[in-house]
Amino acid sequence: MDKRVQAPVNVHFHNLHPSVGDSRSEILQGLQGKRKTINPKWFYNKAGSALFEQITRLPEYYPTRTEIRILQENRQEISARCGHGCVLMEPGSGNCEKARLLLDTLQPAAYAPLDISAGFLEEAATRLGNEYPWLKVHAVCADFNDGWPCEEALPAGKRVVFYPGSTIGNLEPESARKFLCRVRKLIGDEGGLLIGVDLHKSEARLNAAYNDGAGVTARFNLNVLNHVNQLLDAEFDEAQFSHRAFYNRDHRRIEMHLVSEQAQSVRCGGEDIAFASGETIHTENSYKYTVKDFAELAGTAGLTLAQSWLDPDRLFSVHYLESAG
Repeated sequence: MDKRVQAPVNVHFHNLHPSVGDSRSEILQGLQGKRKTINPKWFYNKAGSALFEQITRLPEYYPTRTEIRILQENRQEISARCGHGCVLMEPGSGNCEKARLLLDTLQPAAYAPLDISAGFLEEAATRLGNEYPWLKVHAVCADFNDGWPCEEALPAGKRVVFYPGSTIGNLEPESARKFLCRVRKLIGDEGGLLIGVDLHKSEARLNAAYNDGAGVTARFNLNVLNHVNQLLDAEFDEAQFSHRAFYNRDHRRIEMHLVSEQAQSVRCGGEDIAFASGETIHTENSYKYTVKDFAELAGTAGLTLAQSWLDPDRLFSVHYLESAG
């Protein structure tokens, strides 16, 4: 571990030095396509992360607070399903805040957060280890798309993957299926998956959640252009773009776009990117599921839905899935 970080003895840091890829090539490929796109992972520079934290506290944005309430109110049942003494593994763990809701009740043999950002992960794991001196924390800096390296370094025990936040909704259905297949392989026949999934609901409720009155989501969406400017020495002017989010009925998803307010050419990564007036950059999808639809998707990956927890208004769901055998 980096000598600058004073980690407690219960924290182990495994840095696999995952490749971040060629950001220039990836971003340019998205912007030069017939339909322009920017991967939503580029939302999260320092400013973007701070804006997303604001989004989670907005009155219109129900997912975060609803999922937290579900975890809090059902932690005894959830812990019984996962099993005391399991090894809790969280890909894309971020600041580990939602795992904290379960640790005291679950009492896992170990908690293994995985993230691609080494510095952020190391800080989060150190804070967690100091707060829970009884907990073995095995933080892994890696890309979950490459499997779960260092798995052999974890204690023996039932593997339970924790994937909150309806992050799976950001994936195209086939990519979601492949993700669930990777989870199925990791947990084996005895393990489980605890996952948060946003539910289908009225279009008015969905559209309001991504078009808040304070304009925070708009600033979050537009900030991706500032991040691209930093990464590629680009010349995007966010004042020349506007935020658009809407529910796509055919695909049952919220889409977020940035709309060019006029015909323009933007220098980006040494290339000129031409925009027609009204042309958009597609920045994110957020698929919504019914419980039945998600159970069917999980079934195609060899998983079966063992138990579900929903809020009274049926806005959000948390599911425990097991191997279909």
